[in-house]
Amino acid sequence: MHPFDVEATRKQLSEQGGGYEVVHTSPGLEIGVYVLVAPEPDRQQPHEHDEVYIVLEGSGVLEVEGVQTPLEEGGALFVPAGADHRFTAYEHLALLVIFNGAHSAS
Repeated sequence: MHPFDVEATRKQLSEQGGGYEVVHTSPGLEIGVYVLVAPEPDRQQPHEHDEVYIVLEGSGVLEVEGVQTPLEEGGALFVPAGADHRFTAYEHLALLVIFNGAHSAS
């Protein structure tokens, strides 16, 4: 067992103007908090692991392989490994990110 504070991490990243921080990692799982603040663009590249994004705060659009899906607080979306994706149309967006593997270590 290992507790982690998602809200404190979200607040810290928001105060820093955005970023990504891992709050849990194990051989089969990584959980992180990702904060995007406009006008900074989402520069992520396709990942080698499946992932789920859960919106903690704000709203925006997640484009996956050319398909745009609006997301709001409380919404979630699965992105398969290798899919080209990025967030757009946000002012401030905070997400819980769950990978089915240790993404940052790879």
